Amino acid sequence: MNFHWTFIIDLGIISLALLMGTLIRSKVRFFQRFLIPNSLTAGFILLVFYNWIGPLWGWTTVSLENMVFHFLNISFIAMILRVGKKVKSDKKAVFSMATSLVAQYGLQCFIGTILTLIMIHTIFPSLFPGFGLFATLGFSLGPGQAFAIGSGWEDMGFEGLASVGLTFGALGFLLACFGGIFLINFGLKKKWIYPENISGLEKATVRAGVVKRGENAPDDKVQNKTSSEAIDPLSFNAAFILGTYLLSYLLLRLLNWLLAFAGPLGSELAVNLWGIMFIFSAVTAMIVKRFIQILNLEYVIDDQRMTRVAGFSVDFMVAASVGAISVAVLKDYWIPILVVAGISGFITIVTHIWLSSRIFEDHSFYRAILIYGCVTGTLPTGLALLRIIDPEFETPASKDYMYASGMVFLMVIPIIITANMPAYGALKGSLSQTYIVLGIYGFYVALCFVLYLILSGKNRFNRPADLWLHQKHLKVKNK
Repeated sequence: MNFHWTFIIDLGIISLALLMGTLIRSKVRFFQRFLIPNSLTAGFILLVFYNWIGPLWGWTTVSLENMVFHFLNISFIAMILRVGKKVKSDKKAVFSMATSLVAQYGLQCFIGTILTLIMIHTIFPSLFPGFGLFATLGFSLGPGQAFAIGSGWEDMGFEGLASVGLTFGALGFLLACFGGIFLINFGLKKKWIYPENISGLEKATVRAGVVKRGENAPDDKVQNKTSSEAIDPLSFNAAFILGTYLLSYLLLRLLNWLLAFAGPLGSELAVNLWGIMFIFSAVTAMIVKRFIQILNLEYVIDDQRMTRVAGFSVDFMVAASVGAISVAVLKDYWIPILVVAGISGFITIVTHIWLSSRIFEDHSFYRAILIYGCVTGTLPTGLALLRIIDPEFETPASKDYMYASGMVFLMVIPIIITANMPAYGALKGSLSQTYIVLGIYGFYVALCFVLYLILSGKNRFNRPADLWLHQKHLKVKNK
């Protein structure tokens, strides 16, 4: 009898890479000093394996891409369903995070499109006019979405853009990983993080990432909410998560069916929605959690085990997402790629860090690191970076992001549905559609700037020469 082993074998390969990453961090001082997550180390091990070793035996990254997609959604659901531990959050913080995310979406699109138009009118007249959109597709949405939309453009007659999308995704991950680690260490050095967190990170066990022989492991003090004789507590909580995931799938399938009545534009939007399935997973989890609370049954949810499931998903997701990157040499595009990725990436870092310290009133650095990872290397990397300084997701940063993501989805729908406009214009030999979308991106930048002025209050231009407005300079009560 034949069984399908591909998924299990790939899962085993990822597991071995995670074990190797754990061993490397426990032994190599460099990895301890820079607090490099084991999942990122494992990801780069997998990247080498799946690009140069795995193909010798016919192994591809298709299964890894599926894992990234599903583990991402599962991690969202697990974090949203936690109800036992009250984490203070307010609407302004959520809206501020949504504004920060949309600001980078719009800014990346705007800068990338301007750079593309400049190159078209100077040294690369045949450059695809939608090329600059890869700054957002590869950085904020990830290699999967960039590859999907790039493949669609290839079907329209523009060759090589699928590989360009993967390349931007790879560069985004590199910018997220090394840039994020640098920012965390720089933040520790400059004391942008609260002292109690710094003292915890300096422990040898945290630096090495493993408990030494003879030491006591931290006690999670998990209290079972179900009898193991009836059903294992982990199975019970996992059933809640996977059942919610099924409901989110059915919700998106229903939405796809309804959008089909809107014609080709609706069908095109429906296809793109699968790339942001995590938003629908989060929304469904909110509905399920609210339903549980109405029935007064929230006591059966075990926050500790939900956190463990979320942590498991993030570790495997990050490792698989980096390992799934296809390394390609694009001789015809290397200069435009470096120009758009380099300039857009630099502007993303500077503007995001400067704005974050002024727009957030609490846990500023935690929120900044999470969003930075999300707008350069997608949510898995953002969560991995956040876990370095918030291992148990105890700050409201991750929870606020979940609520903010729903707002972001609604705000960026115009960007999603206009993604193909430059391609349609190029088919007609016109750049007019490209200038139209540039105007749309400019509107996003202007709108987010106005929102920043409102949300930052008296901090809007406080010490403008400082890249980071330190907490002692922050006026908490804004008007």
